[in-house]
Amino acid sequence: MADVTDVARYILDRLGPMSAMKLQKLCYYSYGYHLAWEERPLFPERFEAWANGPVAPGLYTRHRGLFSVGPEDIGGDPEALDPGEQESVDLVLGSLRGFSAHQLSAMTHREAPWLRARERAGAEGLERSNEPLAEADIHEYFTTLTAADSAQG
Repeated sequence: MADVTDVARYILDRLGPMSAMKLQKLCYYSYGYHLAWEERPLFPERFEAWANGPVAPGLYTRHRGLFSVGPEDIGGDPEALDPGEQESVDLVLGSLRGFSAHQLSAMTHREAPWLRARERAGAEGLERSNEPLAEADIHEYFTTLTAADSAQG
């Protein structure tokens, strides 16, 4: 199984340098959709309900203090992703690559996994929180999204 830095490197190799916040959100959406589509986690690391949306702390330590990140900043091995994992990430990038970091962050702020974690932590507004997003909440939310997409298409 790949880890979050492997997925981040895979994304950066495909899209090039980007803001750290956008990279975090693309990793999150890749994780959520992969969990719904494949019924298995994309990587073992968890996301926490930070003020600007879901953040994988292990990835954060790689880009801390950087606004823009490139492959050389993250490390990771994009070859660690199996074909199913690559397909999930590619599908997410195909639909979300045009969104800005702030648009992606705003999207997460309206979604149940982040909202529920913030509620459990009692965190409001821009208060700090390291409450983990619940795997069950992520799975339920993204499964509902994919079912709605299937029904429409």
